[in-house]
Amino acid sequence: MVSSLRSWQFSFFFLILTVIEKVMAGYYAPVFRPTSWQLAHATFYGDETASETMGGACGYGNLFSSGYGTDTAALSSVLFNNGYGCGQCFQIRCVQSQWCYTGSPITTVSATNLCPPNWAQDSNNGGWCNPPRTHFDMSKPAFMKIAQWKAGIVPVMFRRVPCIRRGGVRFTFQGNGYWLLVYVMNVAGGGDIAQMWVKGSKTGWISMSHNWGASYQAFATLGGQALSFKITSYTSHETIIAWNVAPSNWQVGMTYNANVNFH
Repeated sequence: MVSSLRSWQFSFFFLILTVIEKVMAGYYAPVFRPTSWQLAHATFYGDETASETMGGACGYGNLFSSGYGTDTAALSSVLFNNGYGCGQCFQIRCVQSQWCYTGSPITTVSATNLCPPNWAQDSNNGGWCNPPRTHFDMSKPAFMKIAQWKAGIVPVMFRRVPCIRRGGVRFTFQGNGYWLLVYVMNVAGGGDIAQMWVKGSKTGWISMSHNWGASYQAFATLGGQALSFKITSYTSHETIIAWNVAPSNWQVGMTYNANVNFH
């Protein structure tokens, strides 16, 4: 009986240690949950091809190759949050308008651009993205999933939701031999980035500063080294490490894919 009790106590103690180790290793990292619904307004820009949404303030470039497609939106500065809102995902549905589709269908968009203020127009008549307004300027294909396009502007309900992405985080390099600028794309979970570090095969971890949008920079000589990245989510505070993402012969203008992503 005593032997059996000791065996049970040892097994329980071992289980607790295993859980603690996994928590410290990130296996039980925070997972972003949907937020509550809030009221805002939505417009659209561009045409049915969404060609005008390519590029944008987040720096994602071609939204098809970077993993975002045409279900995107430009955020008013309140939501854009100096670029920390880049990549976040929102569910949006039209409400309280004759132009809403029956049943108020929901669509999900990714934040890829900034809708800048227009102080030449009243905030309630054209200056839709003026602070402190919460506003989505959606791609036309995305807008047409919730309302008739001829509405122009409609009231909406929105909430943040986890981003579902295919594959790992993607890193596009710019810069030169002394300055590395990295655009971070295809981010799952919260969709956003708070902090980032780079590690060369001959260096320790180097903290990168936020440049603008979804880009981070390091003033360091990293040529000829394989590069790894450590990233912390702005929303969930989860941290992941993408080891040896870029080979030692990496080049600017290239995109490198990691095999990890956020939960």
